[in-house]
Amino acid sequence: MPLLDDDGSVNPSQNRSLTELIEEASHSPGRRVMLRSGAGFAALSFLGLTACGSDGDPGPLAISSAGGSSGTTSVETLSFKAVATSSGSNVVVPDGYVADVLLRWGDPVLSGAPAFKGDASDTSAAAQGQAGDNFDGNWYFPFTNSDGTERADAGLFVTNHEYINPEYYYAPGSDTANWLNPFTLEKARKAQAGHGISVVEVRRQADGRWEVVRSSPYNRRITGYSPIAITGPAKGDALLKTAANPGGDEVLGTLNNCAAGHTPWGTYLTCEENFNGYFGWNGSRTPNALENRYGITQTGFGYRWHEVDPRFDVNATPNEPNRFGWVVEVDPFSTTSKPKKRTALGRFKHENAEVVVAANGKAVVYMGCDERNEYLYKFISDGTFSAANPASGRDLLDAGTLYVARLSAGAVAGDRAGDGVWIPLVHASLAPTVAGSPNPLNATNGFLSQADVLIRARQAADRVGATMMDRPEWVAANPKKPGEVFLTLTNNNRRGTTPASSNKVDGTTSAGSSRPAVDDANPRVNNVWGHILRWNEAGADPTALSFAWDVFLLAGNPKKYPDRTDLRSGSAGLITPESMFNSPDGLAIDRFGRMWIQTDGSYANTGEFDGQGNNQMLAFDAATGTVKRFLVGPDGCEVTGLSFTPDMKAMFVGIQHPGELGGPNQPKKPDGTLYAENDIAREPTRFSKWPDGASATRPRSATIVVRRSDGGVVGS
Repeated sequence: MPLLDDDGSVNPSQNRSLTELIEEASHSPGRRVMLRSGAGFAALSFLGLTACGSDGDPGPLAISSAGGSSGTTSVETLSFKAVATSSGSNVVVPDGYVADVLLRWGDPVLSGAPAFKGDASDTSAAAQGQAGDNFDGNWYFPFTNSDGTERADAGLFVTNHEYINPEYYYAPGSDTANWLNPFTLEKARKAQAGHGISVVEVRRQADGRWEVVRSSPYNRRITGYSPIAITGPAKGDALLKTAANPGGDEVLGTLNNCAAGHTPWGTYLTCEENFNGYFGWNGSRTPNALENRYGITQTGFGYRWHEVDPRFDVNATPNEPNRFGWVVEVDPFSTTSKPKKRTALGRFKHENAEVVVAANGKAVVYMGCDERNEYLYKFISDGTFSAANPASGRDLLDAGTLYVARLSAGAVAGDRAGDGVWIPLVHASLAPTVAGSPNPLNATNGFLSQADVLIRARQAADRVGATMMDRPEWVAANPKKPGEVFLTLTNNNRRGTTPASSNKVDGTTSAGSSRPAVDDANPRVNNVWGHILRWNEAGADPTALSFAWDVFLLAGNPKKYPDRTDLRSGSAGLITPESMFNSPDGLAIDRFGRMWIQTDGSYANTGEFDGQGNNQMLAFDAATGTVKRFLVGPDGCEVTGLSFTPDMKAMFVGIQHPGELGGPNQPKKPDGTLYAENDIAREPTRFSKWPDGASATRPRSATIVVRRSDGGVVGS
């Protein structure tokens, strides 16, 4: 089934696309137009928190009421009964809740797409019209009523597809020793179709369940070979040019679409993370410093695309890796719009993109680079956004300044709090000095232009002395308290080991290879549990260039380490044997100011992770100052991606890679050895049958909709 043509147009509803609104605004600049997704996205009700005490634990909370659509006006407390940790094959939710499957890998998205065959024999052509694999970041864009209010029963649902699990994705070949053989271009094309995003129309049914409208003209797939424009300062740079695209202005596909973001002008931001794993080379090659710094290796992550597709062979197409690692902006309501890689936001392993509009109208985008010992970034636009004129957001992310964070211990060392500054990543030709000192991002240090700085953002951050963090992932800003922002730091087993080392200032460090010492913001050796950082921008202004930070929460294991002065036990008062978890990843704060935490860590349930069970989702209860477990995923999965309907009665959650081998329930062969990928590829239901149960032919990543059985507000 071919993809929808990016130049085609379908829009039968009363909801106009951003592209159409912009066209209208350009002809009638004085007309007030309101995007159907609502300017309220930039003013959701988040937590309001006081500063931490000197022990790094959160202080008391001051929560304001939040107005919302559908008549909701009061704060809803987290009154659900917490679920226990578990290792098992199902999704576990609190009593009184249900979790329905909305969309699975292989389900038809485009009208006329074939049904999933179940034996992994689907072709690449079929996969183009079906939902991709490994659901991650997502967002619900509501339709609007004739009076402009948002609908809680119908809209567009957009979800990322981060990567594939080859052991389930392919039918075994003829080689008994390796199910992937023979590896062909058709297999690579099928895998590329399994990446990207899906856009589907969804509607709530009379019984409360949600369904995809299979025939909707809005439904769309964007894959690993859909045409995507390159925009912003790096467009046309020599490092982005290839023989197939000598202009350096268009790339085929978006890959490793991890977390996401959404804008108040109604677009979706999908973030390219571990793109390096798809590249490799045939023959011999000595990787250069840029390739080393971004983790380009001979065999990548074992996807083998470079063996059959010259685009992913760095010897054949050396600049192709530079065309990935960007934030991609998509207008979900217009199938005519071409997605855009916004190069002004920098090239690195993007996790999510948290958008805030400052009081002066400037767009601020917070971003983490998800790898051990990488950095925290933010972008401030040159232009401004007006909710009355959605056209003002059209290319707002193409011009502005990218910054990277440097954190210091402040006046008191050891209290897990301090100060920080945002350092501009601007070429010296544009800013000869920074903070009164010569700008090191110059030709002498190898930076040829602003485009070069953005393409080599990691190396630029090395040069200016940014702070190495413990895998900076999702960022969640607090529009209820302007300037307050949270960041998950998932884990780092390479911190505090001997001998210590840092990312080299000349940018020649191989990705993830440093061994930094502990510091106040990353206070634990071998931080296998992760933590959450909080900062407050100076003057409560998201565009400020300095901030105060503290460690909001340390995950840990108080069962294994009951001494609460031991940092390995986690934050005393917050983390208990009943609420403990490891590896916070997904992070969101809903319109009532409730923080939701999703995990992507070890599900071994032994050793350092004894008693922690499968990956899960928890909520920070602002009323009681406690953490409560809301959901536990099935064996092998990551819980990731989160959005709500405007009435807060439906929660969309991604369940990624169910059945990925590991944990206490990993199957064993008769001789006692554990199943490996070649074994599970031939017996794909041996470990997991989620979500289809008895009828399953293999586990399938999916989005679920969590709701209360009585139709009430989720979490209450």
